[in-house]
Amino acid sequence: MKCSSLEEVRENIDRIDDSIIRLIAERAEYVRQAALFKKDEDGVKAPDRVKAVLQKVREKAEKYGAPADIAETVYRNMIAGFIGMELDNFKNDKR
Repeated sequence: MKCSSLEEVRENIDRIDDSIIRLIAERAEYVRQAALFKKDEDGVKAPDRVKAVLQKVREKAEKYGAPADIAETVYRNMIAGFIGMELDNFKNDKR
């Protein structure tokens, strides 16, 4: 969609950001559920799963025409945050 003003560009970015945040919240709920199935901190960190997710992210970025390096960086940071959240929950759960 071609915008006719900077205001229109910003409105679209804000709309997209709203969707992204909503999806992050949804993803966080599934991360919380996944933590219930993990037996230890190594299961939370799951380096092989992280590697697989990052590979899929790069493939999807290329498919949709997004900068793959930026998508990977965003996901690396998001995954690190979710792993931190899971580890905190895991420790506080006193399994």
